[in-house]
Amino acid sequence: MLNILRAIFVTVLFCCLSLPVTTQAEVTGKLRIFHAGSLTVPFAAMEKEFEARYPGVDIQREHGGSTRMARLISEVGKPADLMASADFQVIDKSLLPDLGIGNIRFATNELVLTYSEQSKFADEINQDNWFEILSRPGVSFGHSDPNIDPGGYRSMMAMQLAEKYYQRPGLYQLLLANRPLGNMRGKSVSLTALVQNGDLDYAWAYRSIALQHGLKFVSLDEHVNLANLDYDAFYRLARVTVTGERPGTFFDREGRFVAYGITLLKDAPNRKAAVAFLDYLLDPEGGQKILASFGQPPFNPPFVPTEQMRDQFPMEVQARVIVRQ
Repeated sequence: MLNILRAIFVTVLFCCLSLPVTTQAEVTGKLRIFHAGSLTVPFAAMEKEFEARYPGVDIQREHGGSTRMARLISEVGKPADLMASADFQVIDKSLLPDLGIGNIRFATNELVLTYSEQSKFADEINQDNWFEILSRPGVSFGHSDPNIDPGGYRSMMAMQLAEKYYQRPGLYQLLLANRPLGNMRGKSVSLTALVQNGDLDYAWAYRSIALQHGLKFVSLDEHVNLANLDYDAFYRLARVTVTGERPGTFFDREGRFVAYGITLLKDAPNRKAAVAFLDYLLDPEGGQKILASFGQPPFNPPFVPTEQMRDQFPMEVQARVIVRQ
């Protein structure tokens, strides 16, 4: 009798241990992920690790300005399983509630001013005088296009907040007057090469991008860098007008702390793989660990704003997030 019970126990234990392998084997096919340009480096690393865990999955990523990526889904109708934005508000505005399921805040970042050794006044610039340097004649700087990339309107918000925090009336307009429209690009990452080869003296970027590309950068006061949740009320004082989804329409983006969001598309062609990737992305030993290694702090734990939103996700994803405003 004892031998029979031992055999049953071993059989059950073997079956339980085999479940993860079976589950992984069942996750196959193409997984289409649209994401912010600033997530390119960490998501490339995640792709490699995730496909090693799930050999049957082929991740296909498309990246660019978050607003543009969202509009490719909402307006052009391109198929996607997941959409990760540098600004969670882009998902709220363009994809919820009709096209996406929930919006998980999974990582943060901060705005910095990047430069190189050959940049004008590189030996002078610091946290206290950067806005004076940028307003000098002959100094060139740029940022991404606010109409298609959160990095663009956040850069403009930072300059607005600097005017308020340093009590310099007219500073924002003075800085914009010294920034030709030709110094804008579709995404923040595109500006790194311009700084590296000397075409621009300075460029607004996320701290993670500066670290990943080995750029020098000026850290900004927390009242300006949009990185501290405690200053979110102050950040809300900034407003940038951007183009709407329909031609000829406009709306205001409101300043908020930097929070990356990700949504599961309702018509995801490969829902099973998408859920598996979400679970991996939110895992402290998976995607979160990779984000941290590339200078992009993950929220630990990731969060959603309401219980109702958390309940929309599968159980394995719900277990990874908390409810927090």
